[in-house]
Parts: sequence; structure tokens; C-alpha cells
Amino acid sequence: MTSTLAQRFAEYATALRFEDLPADVVHEAKRRVIDSLGCALGAYDAEPCVVAREVAGEFSARRGGVLWGTRHVAPADWAGFANGCLVRYLDYNDTYLSKEPAHPSDNIPAAFAVAQAHGAGGAELIAAIVLAYEVQCRLCDATSLRAIGWDHVTYGAFSTALAAARLMRLGTERTRHAVGIAGVSAAALRQSRVGELSHWKGCAFANAARHGVFAALLAGRGMTGPSPIFEGDKGFEKLVSGPLPIAGPFGQDPPVSHVPADEFMITKTSIKCWPVEYHAQSVVEAALALRQKIQDVADIESVLVESHDAAVDIIGSEPEKWHPASRETADHSLPYIVAAALADGEITHRQFDPERFADATLLELVRRVEVRRHRELSDLYPHAVGNIVTVRLRSGQTLARRVDHACGNVHNPMSDEQVETKFHTQADPVLGRERAEALLGWCWGLEGVASLDAFTELMEVRR
Repeated sequence: MTSTLAQRFAEYATALRFEDLPADVVHEAKRRVIDSLGCALGAYDAEPCVVAREVAGEFSARRGGVLWGTRHVAPADWAGFANGCLVRYLDYNDTYLSKEPAHPSDNIPAAFAVAQAHGAGGAELIAAIVLAYEVQCRLCDATSLRAIGWDHVTYGAFSTALAAARLMRLGTERTRHAVGIAGVSAAALRQSRVGELSHWKGCAFANAARHGVFAALLAGRGMTGPSPIFEGDKGFEKLVSGPLPIAGPFGQDPPVSHVPADEFMITKTSIKCWPVEYHAQSVVEAALALRQKIQDVADIESVLVESHDAAVDIIGSEPEKWHPASRETADHSLPYIVAAALADGEITHRQFDPERFADATLLELVRRVEVRRHRELSDLYPHAVGNIVTVRLRSGQTLARRVDHACGNVHNPMSDEQVETKFHTQADPVLGRERAEALLGWCWGLEGVASLDAFTELMEVRR
């Protein structure tokens, strides 16, 4: 390689055209937009999302992004932050699993905000979203940040800066500077996802996106950034990530702009069926299947969850996971999630209301859950994200279920109809069925939309 990674990122971002995207890739981008907007509407009244919207609402802009659900136009970086909190809060948006797990649809609110601020149409927005997925997922393939104490959202500063720069048509040189500005202050501490979790768990990527968009805005006005940001003596690889062996189009010099449909990273991501941390998706599916065979939950003597290392490390090892004191901890607790699924026969937002995760009877069942590492499941990860749930009844009978690819996994994808049903479940109570259906139709035709102006009214929450 003779060029820097930032240079290759910038060249690819500048050269990528909507016309280069296969139809299947465009379709997947629209599915992710629909899924993300549903997640955002479902979280509209959540406390940290209200806080973010109120703070961002203190700022106005002539050219900016709309705070979703309102008609208020805020600077693009602040709009990206507030709307990003909405998409992420319920832990219901899509997932990519590799050396570093991530939720690449976190990039979508930032892309929307910049597209609105700079008058981009639907096709350009889709191209920027696909670009952001490509960058973030390839970085996740390169190195695990979690393993060395940094948070996965760190990569989001780069992906959102590049998506924003592309929508702003900055050109290669200024895009490279945007990457440098974004990267020099990108590193986020993993403490966001350790122990008892706080509101910040769902806001951390939105903050990284705010930095990414801000970096692009500065570079667009001519501000230069540190270089080489990745390979430099005090750069990102030396101080944060270690070596970044990037594959795909960025692994070649110059980058390749024409990529086969099945090699675009957005096609390798998974949509969630349940609002819980992704490694617990197969636990929910297994537990719900077993629940149908149990007449009375009081008959459960013990529960064993056998899982892979990533799940145990992230959601099944800390003592706080056996007595969650916040929603954020509950939806990141393997023992709580399996107990709630067995007790209630469902996993929805209701299982993460404070009165539910504080229920003494349910917590007693949580305490009877054991989490154990399983070598075969660890060896299969991330190609399979499996869990084995074994329930022992007081009668001595045991029931077991193994699920490797839960509903929505890239190897067991949701149909368009299932994506629409998930969207309506969250959007209808907020917008009403008719307006939710209109928003859905607009999303399915996104590539043909010349302006995003109609989106503001379609997304407005009228109370």
C-alpha cells in the first residue's frame, strides 16, 4: 500500500455512485431505514431520548436536520445525535457480528440529518448509508476494540464522517481531512457497557455520530485534519486499535468501486426480532419454544443457558445481570432475558418496564439461572450465534432447546412482511395506522425521492 487508509476511505466515498449499487443492496438499505424509523418511533417518549431532543432543540439552523417527530430544524450534528438516541434506545435496531459487534444502522440518523441539510435526495441518502455500513463493518472485521477496553462506537466517528462528507460532496481531499478530524478524538471508553448500565449505553454511538458529522462540516469549510490519522506515530493504530488489516474495497490501492452484491457489508447484517442485546436473540427464541411445554412457571427448578464466549462476557457474567436496576442492564442481561421469556411467554418493551424487572417473583427465577460457556458454540461464533437453554422442572423432567440462527439473523432473515409488521408494532401507537402506512410507502420508494422534505410531515408526532 502506498496510500493511507484515510486516503483510501476518502477515494472510495467520493467515487461510490448510487448507480453502482445492486438492486438487492438498495433493497436492504430501505429495509434498514424502515426498521430504524420503527425503532425510533417506539422510543419516542423514552427519558434519554426526550433529554436529547430537548437539548438539541435549544439550537436552530438555516440548513440542518429535523428532530424526528417535530418540525424543528437543528444543526445536522445535533439532529444526528438526538435522532440517533431514538434509533438505539430500545436495543432493537440491526446488528453486525465480527471481531467487534456493532449496530450499523446507528449511522442512519446522521446520514438523514446531513442529507436534509444539504438537499440530497433519496438515492444519495441510500448510497451514503451503504457507505457507512461498508466502513464500520470492515473496521469491525479488522480488530476488536472491546477486547482492549474501547467501545465499538469508536468506529462510528469514521463511518458517519465519511457518509456526511459524501452527502456534502466534499471531494477526496476534504473527505480525508474529515476522517482525520473525526478520528483524533474518536476513542470512547467501554465503560458504557460494563456493570450497571446507564442511559449513555443507548446514546454513545449518537455522540460518536455527532463528532463525525461535525468533522465533515468543518472539513467542508476548509479545516484540515491530522494525518496520517491511522498509521501515524501517535495515530489511531498505535494508541487505540492496533493494526487494522482492512479487507474489501479499502484493502486495495486504489479502492475498488464495483463490488458484487453479496460482498456489500449491509447484506451481512441482521435485523432483530426482539428488543434485547443481539447475543440473546437465540435465547429468547429457545425460551419461548420451551415455555409452550411448561404448564406453570412455578414448576421450574433451574435454568441453564449454555452460550458462546461473547455472550457470556457481554451479558452473562457480571453480578449486576442477576439483579438489574435499569432498563439498560435488563436488556443486556442473559439471565433476566431468559427468565422473563419463560415467565411471560413474550419479550416486548413491557418486560423492561421498571415494575417488571423489579418484580420479586421474576427475580427469584432469575437467580435460578446459570450461565455457562460452551466450547462448540464459541468455536462457531460469529457465523452462528447460538444458545442452548435447558429447563429442569421440579418433577425431575428436563426440557432443552438449541437455536443457532434466530429469526432475523443473516442466515435466517426476516421477510419484508415481518419487517413491516415490526415497524407497525412500534409506529402505529405513535403515528396512527394510516400515517404509519404512508411513511412506510415513502421508505419503500426512497430511491425515487428527489427531496426529503415530505419526510418531516410523515414523521411528525401529533399530540
